[in-house]
Amino acid sequence: MTDPSAYSYPSPLVGYENLPALPDERAADGKSYVNPQTGVLSKSYERFCEPLDNGIRGAFDIHVYYFQKNATQVQYARELWERIRREFPELRIYKLWEEPIGPHPVAMFEVNLFTPAQFGAFIPWLVINRGPLSALIHSNTVNPQTGEHDEEERDHTQRATWMGERLPLDLSLFKRRAERKAAA
Repeated sequence: MTDPSAYSYPSPLVGYENLPALPDERAADGKSYVNPQTGVLSKSYERFCEPLDNGIRGAFDIHVYYFQKNATQVQYARELWERIRREFPELRIYKLWEEPIGPHPVAMFEVNLFTPAQFGAFIPWLVINRGPLSALIHSNTVNPQTGEHDEEERDHTQRATWMGERLPLDLSLFKRRAERKAAA
């Protein structure tokens, strides 16, 4: 796995400098804080933040993994794949890969999410319905200068979240792509 210290992290407070101090008042539960109410919701409810891809590729990929030699998992994956296609017809869903492909160590299928509403509906649903299968949720970021997806390794590692058992990805594919791109 890539060393997280290899990445830079701008302050999350960029753009929020010189604002009044937040209140220290506690909410009725005695644990959480009262936040200032502006009457304006975050734009992130409607559109993913930059640099997430809001276009053709989708802002998030979900890879649902199953062990291709485990008959129970194969059957569950097929049934889950069908259920997702029926319940979430607006999502892009790919074929059931019956063997490892790309950086993925076992069989899987992929679902793309394009909007915060899709993410908000599908991810909780998948938490409840993924059964014995593991899932990788990863961002698809784009370089604001070039519009290219050039941080695939980071998207699959540092910017990824797992449901269930974490499986080791073969990151050499991303390293080879980066080397070819640098050589060109």
